[in-house]
Amino acid sequence: MTITPILKPKTPTHEIIWEILPDDFQLPDDPVDNLTQPLLASVLREILEIAGFITSEMIIATNFGICTKVDGKTAVKAPDWVYVPHVETPKSDRRSYTPHTEGDLPLIVMEFISETEGGEYSVNPHYPYGKWYFYEQILQIPFYVIFQPDEGILECYRLENGRYQSQNSNENGLYWLEEMNLFLGVWEGQKVDRSGYWLRWWDSAGNLLPWATERIELERQQAELERQQAELERQRADQECQRADQERQRADQECQRADQEHQEKEELLKQLNELTQKLKEK
Repeated sequence: MTITPILKPKTPTHEIIWEILPDDFQLPDDPVDNLTQPLLASVLREILEIAGFITSEMIIATNFGICTKVDGKTAVKAPDWVYVPHVETPKSDRRSYTPHTEGDLPLIVMEFISETEGGEYSVNPHYPYGKWYFYEQILQIPFYVIFQPDEGILECYRLENGRYQSQNSNENGLYWLEEMNLFLGVWEGQKVDRSGYWLRWWDSAGNLLPWATERIELERQQAELERQQAELERQRADQECQRADQERQRADQECQRADQEHQEKEELLKQLNELTQKLKEK
């Protein structure tokens, strides 16, 4: 069931400064609630990487601090999954990210709900702010996704007129993200030792994008198909050679018969000439 928090008609006005964190700033080190969350996040990135979607100018991360200064206080949220299309200076050791100052605003943030309440629907407008409020009113991130992996429930919200609006899925239960040219949806199955619901990507034609083991299996099947096709081609070539040999043998036999007939005719003609000569001599 989709839950849409109700904000008061009048949202507090904040002074927002897009200030990069100093190197010595102590980021919160919140542990993940369970092993499922990093698995879900890593699969989403793995699929995009295999599909050739990721570039060095992007940020795709999990539990990664998105920062800004609000009313004089540094506010940080670390979504379970975040995608930033473009950063000004790519860094492999980046500790946090400040939108606008360091690059694009994140296009999408995701939160995976566990048994421990994490404030995914919180609209608390006061420091340290609820997640919903922070993403919608302060950062104004275009897409907010909430996923309940135990039940396989996916909610996708798009920022419209300053408020998150619940989006409708298509007939296959997929949500279209035009800016990524991809569908996002829920897939049920097993990967490694986890069986259950996963978030996955589909291309614009509705084809499920594979993760690593699936890609390996697809390549193996493709290689086997190519091997079988090559074997069929070899067998057809052998058959063509056999037919050509048979045709050559038949042609040789015809030549031999023609030579034999010619020799027989020559012998008969010789005998006839000899007989004619004898008759003349008599």
